[in-house]
Amino acid sequence: MEGKILIVDDQYGIRILLSEVFQKEGYKTYQAASGFQALDILEKNAPDLVLLDMKIPGMDGIEILKRMKVVNPDIRVIIMTAYGELDMIQEAKDLGALSHFAKPFDIDDIREEVRKHLPIKSN
Repeated sequence: MEGKILIVDDQYGIRILLSEVFQKEGYKTYQAASGFQALDILEKNAPDLVLLDMKIPGMDGIEILKRMKVVNPDIRVIIMTAYGELDMIQEAKDLGALSHFAKPFDIDDIREEVRKHLPIKSN
């Protein structure tokens, strides 16, 4: 069975890039452009891991993370941010985020981090 990754980012290009990278790795990916969309996908598809941008219009990453933890307290989340907001990063980690990446991130670094938390299952 393949691992499922939910990519939450309001930037279309980043969602497409990450989706393509992780599909090639053998994961099933879902994309959300907003917090509400992300929560809907979380409830319906139960992803194993979430790549979550912290700056999303309407509902910021901290609020999305809090709501995700209510739906699934064990959900694994890696946060991404273009901003060096240490207090937001620390709050996300306090809420259970596994790690964080600053944008622009190195795709190999994020791929390695995902593999660490969601190993690819071979057939």
